[in-house]
Amino acid sequence: MKKIAVLTSGGDSPGMNAAIRAVVKTALYKGVVPFGIYDGFMGMIEGRGKVLTYNDVDNIIQYGGTVLGSARCEEFRTLEGRKKAIAFLEKEGVEGLVVIGGDGSYTGASLLSKEMNIPIIGLPGTIDNDIFGTDHTIGFDTALNTVIDAVDKIRDTASSHHRVFFVEVMGRDAGFIALHSAIASGAEYALIPEEKTDLVKLSADIRENSGARRGTIIIVAEGDDAGNAMEIMNKVKPMLPGFDLRHSVLGHIQRGGNPSVKDRILATRLGNEAVHRLLAGETNMALGMKGDEIVACPISRAIKEHAMPDARLLTLLKELHTIGGSERALKN
Repeated sequence: MKKIAVLTSGGDSPGMNAAIRAVVKTALYKGVVPFGIYDGFMGMIEGRGKVLTYNDVDNIIQYGGTVLGSARCEEFRTLEGRKKAIAFLEKEGVEGLVVIGGDGSYTGASLLSKEMNIPIIGLPGTIDNDIFGTDHTIGFDTALNTVIDAVDKIRDTASSHHRVFFVEVMGRDAGFIALHSAIASGAEYALIPEEKTDLVKLSADIRENSGARRGTIIIVAEGDDAGNAMEIMNKVKPMLPGFDLRHSVLGHIQRGGNPSVKDRILATRLGNEAVHRLLAGETNMALGMKGDEIVACPISRAIKEHAMPDARLLTLLKELHTIGGSERALKN
């Protein structure tokens, strides 16, 4: 293999640049030409890319986003679109491909591999942490730290004014960010898509436990079945007379920022391993981490199966923020 291409696709996540850097520098070390494709599969269709040098990636590990750019590309879903992409790769002499992105990116990579017969390795680049076959995805840890920093600030106001805050975080189909950030920030509740939300019970619990709390924080995944943060706040307002309810949407700040140490190391290790796997003849594999070990599973399985948050963490959250019977007895 003489030439390996790398691209980032889908939503950007902190650590993508660290992965790009590792792919390029490892390829150069192995005597392979690294080729960067701009703006994901769209750039592939439009024929935009360049040979990358050591200097192109030498000072990017600390930056969020992706220096190669990213885009969602409907045209790549069509056979005609993929034919344009294949023609570009053949013209450039690309013999292997590293795709950094989520399950949609994996689906595109899998189709391309079948139709062009090109070896492909996928790296899990998404803040949502919803990719099967890995404990953590590239960008998840950084996103959590961003959320926690914001929630810490919101709690100052919630506590000062005895308010109930509904804080909306990303997670259209997965509750990893909401659940993990709720535990780490000391929030009282996490509402996630994987668990049906009972607003009557939630309201009753807030009323019952309010006497022991100066303020209440509820982390809401944007894909929760009961609605977004503002919708849920408005639904429970009639059930919480006398309570001061507010909502806050963190939005795209969760995608940005300098990647954490954990994400830099994760991305670097996976980017390095991707090149080794391609040179060893592997293809259609998605890499990830289990514990401290790099693991791989077929891309087809990573697409088909969906990672699920650990339900035990919801139980943990409940035990930490429900006023126990013994404390009520002491108060009485």
